[in-house]
Amino acid sequence: MKKTKAVITGLGAITPLGKSVAEYWAGLMAGRSGIRRITQVDLDKYDYPCMIAGEVLEFNPEDYIVHKEARRLARSSLLALAAAQEAVGDARLPGTMPDPERAGVVFGTAIGGIDRIVDEIEVMKTRGFNRVDPFSTATGLPNAPSFVIAREFQCLGVTSTISTACATSTQTIGEAAIQIERGLADVIIAGGTEAAIRDFALAGFSQMRALPTSFNDCPEKASRPFDANREGFILSEGAGAVVLESEDHALARGARIYAEVRGYATSADGFHFAALDPEAAGATRAMRWALQAAGVGLDEVDYINAHGSSTPANDPTETKAIKAVFGEQAYNIPVSSTKSMIGHPLGAAGVLEAISGILAIRHNCLPPTINYETPDPECDLDYVPNTAREHDVRTFLSNSFGLGGQNACLVVSEYIPGQLE
Repeated sequence: MKKTKAVITGLGAITPLGKSVAEYWAGLMAGRSGIRRITQVDLDKYDYPCMIAGEVLEFNPEDYIVHKEARRLARSSLLALAAAQEAVGDARLPGTMPDPERAGVVFGTAIGGIDRIVDEIEVMKTRGFNRVDPFSTATGLPNAPSFVIAREFQCLGVTSTISTACATSTQTIGEAAIQIERGLADVIIAGGTEAAIRDFALAGFSQMRALPTSFNDCPEKASRPFDANREGFILSEGAGAVVLESEDHALARGARIYAEVRGYATSADGFHFAALDPEAAGATRAMRWALQAAGVGLDEVDYINAHGSSTPANDPTETKAIKAVFGEQAYNIPVSSTKSMIGHPLGAAGVLEAISGILAIRHNCLPPTINYETPDPECDLDYVPNTAREHDVRTFLSNSFGLGGQNACLVVSEYIPGQLE
């Protein structure tokens, strides 16, 4: 039985570096940080130890949807819609899918539209039951972004919402590819979104001691994956979307093909809700299984886009996992973390990292890991420090490791025509 290839034909990105794929890539290539002092939280209300984040600045929802609809939706849904619109336009697909029942959406978020719910809880407490917006609960659900995208483009087939913390949108791309390979859809919009820069999130992650506290006066230096002086991840927001198609469908309409999804796998640590397994067994399994699914040899991987969250525990653990999979070959593979520039947008992280890898294939240039200044003996790989690097990329691996020990890994390659057996 022949298995159809899942190819990627459209990209969309809304990030702290800009509101388009072009701005995102330009920021990555320049090694520019999108981390700034927070504007969405009243920092004077509480003594927050961390006052910086990666915000999407000057985002106007009415550039993407009419005001009446925009005011009802959570910010995460609005960011998702914006990214999906760019991806569909980039794929040169019409605004309404020509065969709606063969078009689908696989999208995700770690937290969802919690801003709508939290705001209306405050309305109920201060103004009364009768003033609560009747749409607040429905539009705050995690599947709201999937609904908004499906409605916008009339994707009436395969649909799914995934919520696996920081692994979310790596998993949405992988699951979408499986649906296409099985012949269940011709086109799927996949990705992830997050907009959780709120007081409760800032407080909760601060209480976990997961956020940095020494960089409030120099926010652009705060996210420093693999550096010995890293203190924690930077909470950020954003959205990314990719259009996946079956190879036959894409070729039939003369689509530009960026890349193909070769393999995908997930695994669980089964260890601790927040702490990482120090042996990195779950992360190691996800990478090995993804490479096996792709049929890709260790010497065929040209680049690894790391989870690289800038936490004291993650970076050496991920380094250990990479070395467990690749052995001595690990020292020959460039590894970088785009979170050094955009922070950690939770459920949107994986898709934005996949997009950066796809563009690395297209431009043969690697995004850097900025703020890499002091080597850590436990992190001893080639992290593409501080400056973008020209490098021939044909196949890359993208890692995502989420709270709750949920791991996901993608293998993506340059497109080579031909059916898989």
